[in-house]
Amino acid sequence: MLWKIAWRNLWRNKRRSAIILTSIVIGVIALIITDTIYMGMGNQMLYNQIGIHVGHIQIHKKGYHDNPLLEMAMNDPQIVNIFASRKDIVAYAPRILSFGLLSSSYSSSGVSIVGIDPAREKAITLIARSVTSGRYLSGNATREILISEKLAEKLEVEVGDKVVAMASRLDGSVGSEVFRVVGTYRTFNSDFDKVTIFIPIEMAARMLGMGQRISEYVLKVKRIEQTRTIRDELRLTLGSEYEVLDYKDILPMLVYQVEMFDEFMYIYYLIIGIALVFGIVNTMLMAVFERIREIGVLKAIGMPDRKIFWMVILESATLGLLGSAIGTVLGYLIYLPLSHTGIDLSMFSKSLESFGVGSVIYPVFIPRVLASVFFSIPIFAILGAIYPAIKAIRFQPVEAMRYV
Repeated sequence: MLWKIAWRNLWRNKRRSAIILTSIVIGVIALIITDTIYMGMGNQMLYNQIGIHVGHIQIHKKGYHDNPLLEMAMNDPQIVNIFASRKDIVAYAPRILSFGLLSSSYSSSGVSIVGIDPAREKAITLIARSVTSGRYLSGNATREILISEKLAEKLEVEVGDKVVAMASRLDGSVGSEVFRVVGTYRTFNSDFDKVTIFIPIEMAARMLGMGQRISEYVLKVKRIEQTRTIRDELRLTLGSEYEVLDYKDILPMLVYQVEMFDEFMYIYYLIIGIALVFGIVNTMLMAVFERIREIGVLKAIGMPDRKIFWMVILESATLGLLGSAIGTVLGYLIYLPLSHTGIDLSMFSKSLESFGVGSVIYPVFIPRVLASVFFSIPIFAILGAIYPAIKAIRFQPVEAMRYV
């Protein structure tokens, strides 16, 4: 009966109830859109880093991650049999990594040299799909090199030009080779583009005197949720001679930054909630004072204070639930087209690239967003009704019935 009375009381003043309901709906829409945008931005930052270079899991010789020297490379070709035997690992790629100098006829730049197996790397990262001019490494011509647009601009070279790469060899001497630029690429991370070049792994081994040694293996798993479990199982299988790291181990600051987005959203929910509380307090106080005589009559005929209290609370809770439902539906309808077309922030593309985010942000809707809205908004609506409800039960029946 209290629900029925509360519902009828709400619409005794349709304009006032419609105004507060509209404000709740607008607040819910703002929460959903903002939450999904930040969720999409955080996911893009993380998945871009995973897709560009990091992969899901990396395997090195023990200590390599902290001290990436050529001497710390692995020399066990049979290790790949472990990856191939697991159905939860869909692809793996070997790499030889080093730091060196890349020179053209006009300029030079310090670079991170990445020797790759083009076919296997293509199944792990997005580099092959990030080529903007020329082509990806074929794996046939040994003196091919793939550089970024930014590096090509700095060195003043184009596709087809020759460059010279130099780096310290495993024996301490200086190795150098001439390469022909076969393509340029551009990723979502400008800092990565400035320094990273790709050459065939056979050529990297020859230039650096690595023989059969490999700096790291990068793995791609079938389901990203299984990454930590697979990492732990590989650690047991490979033993203490190797270090097995997942993307959370390799990118701790980025993972923390993504988690910070969630923390920020809690603050945003709190701000919207506080604004809602003040609106509810004002609305419900007006509703209570308009019904002072009615409340006095109810108390005079024996209605307990707790029922009067819950009648006011239920009015506010009904507004909160109804506003959450309508706002969620409208917010989701707004989200749907944005999730496909994205939000174009091309004017901020340079700033976004420094964070590893593309110029188009694709919002992401997850069940947590829905749960947060339907938990927080009705709670704040109830909190806003507590003071008016206490005010209602403090009226004395005789004084209330005489109130004009």
